[in-house]
Amino acid sequence: MKDIIVVEGVHDEIKVKLAIPDASCVITNGSEISDSTIEMIKELSKTHSIIIFTDPDSPGERIRVKITEAVPNAKQAFLRKKDCISNNKKKVGIEHATKECILESLAHVYTPSNESDTITIRDLYALGLNGDRNSQKLRDLISDYLNIGKPNCKTFLKRLNLLQITKEELENIICKVK
Repeated sequence: MKDIIVVEGVHDEIKVKLAIPDASCVITNGSEISDSTIEMIKELSKTHSIIIFTDPDSPGERIRVKITEAVPNAKQAFLRKKDCISNNKKKVGIEHATKECILESLAHVYTPSNESDTITIRDLYALGLNGDRNSQKLRDLISDYLNIGKPNCKTFLKRLNLLQITKEELENIICKVK
């Protein structure tokens, strides 16, 4: 079964294919992903593994959510924002990442798990990851450490559970990033 990598635009596809010449990509044409594109991805998921590889920004996150809702078993690949900033520092996206960063991100794809949740919202409060003045900063440090994008609190919790990270493991990560 060959993976299909879902990217936002043509330039993203070009960069992915520079890193992995035989990659198969589907382009969403940005955050206004059409119903027909979603249906095509759903159909492809019946015979291929889908890897969602979108930009680490708000539009990329919206696309990721839409596709994940349609294809819950889609794998997730993330780029750190700092690894894909344009030379003029005004844009962020896969098209600005190096071949090495793309290969690294696609080498660490996260596969959804049907296991029960390992972290709760209460755990996030108890660990200072929600509800405190510095919660966002700490979540950002952990997200960067885990290479899971820069999600809001709700998505952060989902991604921790996707990775099946326990409260104890999260406590250890907090110690490492502080």
